[in-house]
Amino acid sequence: MSYQVLARKWRPQVFGDVAGQGHITRTLQNAIAANRLAHAFLFSGPRGVGKTTTARILAKALNCAQGPTPTPCGACDSCLETTAGTSVDVIEIDGASNRGIEHIRELREAVKYAPVGGKYKVYVIDEVHMLTNEAFNALLKTLEEPPPHVIFIFATTEPQKVPATIHSRCQRYGFKRISLNEIIAKLREIAGKEGMTISDQGLGMIARAAEGSMRDAQSLLDQAVSYSGMTIKDEDLQTILGAVSQNILTRFTAGLLSRDTSGLLNQVDALLEQGQDMRQFLAGVVEHARNLIVTKIAADPGQIIELPDADIEAVKQQAAGTDMERLLMLFDSLSKTLEEMRWSPHQRFTLEVGLVKACSLAPLKPLGELLERMKTLEARLPAGVSRGTMPAADVVREKPASYSASKTPVQPQPPAPVGAGIAQGDSWSSVVAAVKAKRPSLASVLAHSRLLERTGDGLVIGITGTRFQMDLVEKNENRSIIEQIAAEALNAEVRIKFQLLAEDKKQGVKAAAPKKKTPAEHDPLVQDALKIFDGRVVETDEADI
Repeated sequence: MSYQVLARKWRPQVFGDVAGQGHITRTLQNAIAANRLAHAFLFSGPRGVGKTTTARILAKALNCAQGPTPTPCGACDSCLETTAGTSVDVIEIDGASNRGIEHIRELREAVKYAPVGGKYKVYVIDEVHMLTNEAFNALLKTLEEPPPHVIFIFATTEPQKVPATIHSRCQRYGFKRISLNEIIAKLREIAGKEGMTISDQGLGMIARAAEGSMRDAQSLLDQAVSYSGMTIKDEDLQTILGAVSQNILTRFTAGLLSRDTSGLLNQVDALLEQGQDMRQFLAGVVEHARNLIVTKIAADPGQIIELPDADIEAVKQQAAGTDMERLLMLFDSLSKTLEEMRWSPHQRFTLEVGLVKACSLAPLKPLGELLERMKTLEARLPAGVSRGTMPAADVVREKPASYSASKTPVQPQPPAPVGAGIAQGDSWSSVVAAVKAKRPSLASVLAHSRLLERTGDGLVIGITGTRFQMDLVEKNENRSIIEQIAAEALNAEVRIKFQLLAEDKKQGVKAAAPKKKTPAEHDPLVQDALKIFDGRVVETDEADI
């Protein structure tokens, strides 16, 4: 006899052998026992989870010599023929190949005839969503009122493509993905009976690669045996599956948490030499970071994380020594790197730079520490002064600017040869004219500007307009262009600072007076707040001072 693959050899033969679908097998067994069996079923769910297998077991249970029975004997002629696929009363149809209306017409004629040896004629149509609309319509009447000896079982991975008229005439059973632990348990059982040697880590790698499909898991185990023989090593599975063991993911994540950049780059190099796909590997690291986050939150992480129990314990131990903030920042950074690798022509370079960024993430100051600082400030309030009577001040983080970023006083510069002319409004007009000739878009903003003040080699220019126009000229590239053109027009190096002018509806535009410190800025408490938060006072309410 020729070799039979594991997926066929270990195919379930009774309802009790079907893994992960207890909600369905129990219902079918109870329906058979109570003689409340429907005439049409719709089995839907992912690939390889037991839809066609359950349909065969149901057919076997109906036509068993001892049946209909919830537990077919598997020894009578009917059971043996159904198992072998040779029963004339169990007709399996491929919906993808027999999808036309002519095939359904043939089926409608065939259902009129009584079963040959069994009690029922069972039609199993796999991938039923592939039938044409005309074929579905031709089936409706027969499906609604079939002969008493006919049972229809439809199987599909895409139930949304099956017309609602078909849904309404069937009992629908939704098959779910088989859990990781159930797949591992089944693979361990098969490996033991077949005489294979494989670690729990290896079984876990196969189960994760199967993505909830028992058939895929058995096929991968078959492939591993063909590669390694009866002793399957974890290293061989990494080569076959392109997967990474949980131990490697744990060790790599530990390097990220400890900011061991050099060690991480060495690990990446070693994985590349093994032929590991870097994007797939990083996806595994991201998933591991997610598992750490879930472990710190969930009371029972085993219900959410699909890992063997031994691996879950290792995840718990690693999560216990890590704060949530660091994990969230790490997950966010690695996810961005994973997305960048999708489009990068140099995935290794992108990964390495992403790892360096992840290790360089500075921890945020705890909110509790900031609150304590605020409480300290409040405690320093003068007696009898409440927060409601304090000067109103908006403290904002100041953007660095090329003109005002230096904290050291600007040293007076000797006047330029044409310095006397710079302070004149007509000289600034010549600058605006020069900008208009070279950069018309900027000149449209500068058309409503005027010279307010000169300080050394710096010019303070007032801008009449909106905040958008102010931001436009404040851009570093635009400021540099204006300063370059001004230097050429005035024959002197200048630095320009722009200031947004306030508008008065009655009196027109008022130039902003040179900034003076308000009484609020002299307040020691305000000074402390500015120092702590690295801010500045942008507005005060003089009525409260």
